[in-house]
Amino acid sequence: MTPALGVLTLPANNKLPIAPLGRQRSLRESVTEFLRAAIIAGTLEEGTLYSAPALGAAFGVSATPVREAMMDLTREGLVETVKNKGFRVTSMSDRELDEITEIRLLIEPPVVAAVAGAIPSAGIAGLRSLADGIVEAAREGDLAAYLAADRDFHAELLRYSGNNQLVELATGLRTRTRMYGLKTLSESNRLADSAQEHHELLDLVESGDADAARELMRRHIGHARGLWATGEHETPPQEQQP
Repeated sequence: MTPALGVLTLPANNKLPIAPLGRQRSLRESVTEFLRAAIIAGTLEEGTLYSAPALGAAFGVSATPVREAMMDLTREGLVETVKNKGFRVTSMSDRELDEITEIRLLIEPPVVAAVAGAIPSAGIAGLRSLADGIVEAAREGDLAAYLAADRDFHAELLRYSGNNQLVELATGLRTRTRMYGLKTLSESNRLADSAQEHHELLDLVESGDADAARELMRRHIGHARGLWATGEHETPPQEQQP
């Protein structure tokens, strides 16, 4: 299992006390997921330059899978390359985060409402398994696993719309969102309560309650600018009216 994200806290000497990654899955995949989680949760800081050899040494691997992972994250817009130096974590302003959340509010809640009652039992079972993974990762404090499972859950749910472009867009927006409050929630044992919302959403989708599913999805997305962003409850942005 990938180490818990909390071990990535940077000390004053800027050395990264990261335990070597396990070998049970692709190194590129492991490094990519871990770095993505570290960026989203703010452990790797915006505007800071990181070198592939230094990160590789911290992970206990060569620089090659780190460079490969960073190129994947560059395509996602999370980092930018700095020639002959390394990779810099891109900055994300509050306004940009608000705009991302606003777009997600416009497209995801109505899609969830539309698929409510229309997902076959086998599909619900698969989504339950993903939701279980989210809750388990939250309980274990493994933010890399949490974010990966969360991304897969929402992508799979939206996939029942039959619109692959929408799934790709929504997943990309979710990946770019910064959630600096997740580490605080995890350390205070509150993340598991938030993770349970995925099962609540599935209950509504399975029962065909479109209106309630839409409202819960709006509240869930709102956490990206409230609970998950700061660790404290805030008033989420309002969905635009046509």
